[in-house]
Amino acid sequence: MDIQGIPFGITDWSAIERTEHPGDTGVAYWRTQRFGEIRVRMVEYSPGYLADHWCGKGHVLLCLEGELRTELADGREFTLTAGMSYQVGDGAEPHRSSTGCGARLFIVD
Repeated sequence: MDIQGIPFGITDWSAIERTEHPGDTGVAYWRTQRFGEIRVRMVEYSPGYLADHWCGKGHVLLCLEGELRTELADGREFTLTAGMSYQVGDGAEPHRSSTGCGARLFIVD
């Protein structure tokens, strides 16, 4: 990630429009800001959420609340709780998210 040409700024996430993204089950709510080529999101997954796709995009993801399960296409599974993060590069291991109890995440990609 190359962060250049972005002046200092503050984001009030509560003022950013929330968009809805249905999963196979449950729903994800995104609040999204773009800074040049960098997308930054505050994401909330409803209880019972399961992503509707395998993702190949790179992310740095921080779990703020709840519990997030991440499954890799090779069968490995990881569980993140509040204060845990993961990072994965573009085109690396395909992954998908789910949660039983819901989760709130901060994601940079």
